[in-house]
Amino acid sequence: MAEGNESARRTVYVALAANSAIALAKLGGGLVAGSSAMLSEGAHSVADTMNQVFLLVSLRFSERRPDADHPFGYGKERFFWSFMAAVMIFVSGAVFSALQGIERITSGGSGKESFGIAYAILGFSLVAEGISLARAVHQSRGEARDAGRGLLEFVRRSRDPTTKTVVFEDTAAVIGVVIALGGVAASQVTGNPAWDGVASIAIAVLLAIVAVGLGHQTYELLIGRAADAEERRAIEDVLRGHEGVVALGPLLTMVLSPDELLVAAHFDVADDNTGDDVERITGELEDELRRAVPAVGPVFLDPTPRRERRRGAVPAS
Repeated sequence: MAEGNESARRTVYVALAANSAIALAKLGGGLVAGSSAMLSEGAHSVADTMNQVFLLVSLRFSERRPDADHPFGYGKERFFWSFMAAVMIFVSGAVFSALQGIERITSGGSGKESFGIAYAILGFSLVAEGISLARAVHQSRGEARDAGRGLLEFVRRSRDPTTKTVVFEDTAAVIGVVIALGGVAASQVTGNPAWDGVASIAIAVLLAIVAVGLGHQTYELLIGRAADAEERRAIEDVLRGHEGVVALGPLLTMVLSPDELLVAAHFDVADDNTGDDVERITGELEDELRRAVPAVGPVFLDPTPRRERRRGAVPAS
């Protein structure tokens, strides 16, 4: 877990450095060049910079040890701060970009456009954003290889919000820079500054899509998403496959952090098992569960003799 957090932290630091420099360049260049698309991209980079701070905070807070008030630890800090990052993308990025675009279209040109500055800064931004994206993709590809999955499938199914957020943000940033370049070029070629505003609105739509996508995924994890279907099948196979388990009842799982699951299960055991036999069975099952699914953390097993179920001590599932 510590190694994974350190790798994620390095990825966030790269993105933070890139976005800080890009935000300053875009905002300054947007004001000088009079480009609403560049100002929209500047707001996008400011939002991304704040998001990297949120992600670093989440990594730091999530490492706190469990205590009496939080017996399952602080792993969900990762999900909360990633949700806040999605909100930041929407409010500071999408809303600002939309307003900039509408203002540009309705007000017309300012007569202060400097296309050379716009191209230079957007070109620099494209290179810097590309470096940050390459770092995030490199980490994700390595993790996908370890998990035996393709890159796209891994990013889609990953519960790690840190690297996923950086990948989504940097992908949107590269696409946004390309859109901004298109808007600036169209304005220069046609002499109509409205194209710059259209590019700003397109960037706003892009950021809104990213924000809603990230927000939905982290929301699901915040409210207690179950383990993946593949993990649940592996857990069921372990429980059903043990010779001491006669029948498996309700199985409940919940994601506690990107790499930790809570597992609770009820199962029947044979009537002739002694207390020592039941203790041995549950101990073996816990060990087998953690070998089969390394993410398994707290395990709560409820073994019940079949005769007690028949007497109504435990409701049949």
